[in-house]
Amino acid sequence: MNEYSAQLSWLRGEQNFLDQRYSRQHMLRFDGGLEVAASSSPHVVPLPMSDPAAIDPEEAFVASLASCHLLWFLSIAAKHGFCVDSYADHPVGIMARNAEGKLAMTVVTLRPEVHFSGDRQPMPADVRAMHQEAHEACFIANSVRSEVRCEPRLG
Repeated sequence: MNEYSAQLSWLRGEQNFLDQRYSRQHMLRFDGGLEVAASSSPHVVPLPMSDPAAIDPEEAFVASLASCHLLWFLSIAAKHGFCVDSYADHPVGIMARNAEGKLAMTVVTLRPEVHFSGDRQPMPADVRAMHQEAHEACFIANSVRSEVRCEPRLG
């Protein structure tokens, strides 16, 4: 069993907290020393209490799913002898009411576009199969209740 953690910190400073108009900006710190400005989404908490330049939990959720998929895909492609030159994705998450009527990230759609080089080129069916294998292996996708889709952009 492995344990993963992050550090979060928020300070009120001189803000009037009880009027509920306080800044939602905070810092995320990761084990390698990276610090990332975070905030609530402006779609959830209006400006100026949110910082649109900071990462919000919804974006981080979508990005973590896409990142996990990417890492598994690269491993699987290498195992199959396909040389990946580039991998780009623009994942999108949809926030809506779930079956229980609660706001939830109900669908996340990955749209990876992968370019290969070398003499050994995968067929579109190979690419789809590697994406399916990556999806099934992804720890993050296996950890969430929302539907996670992968719609690779082929050639």
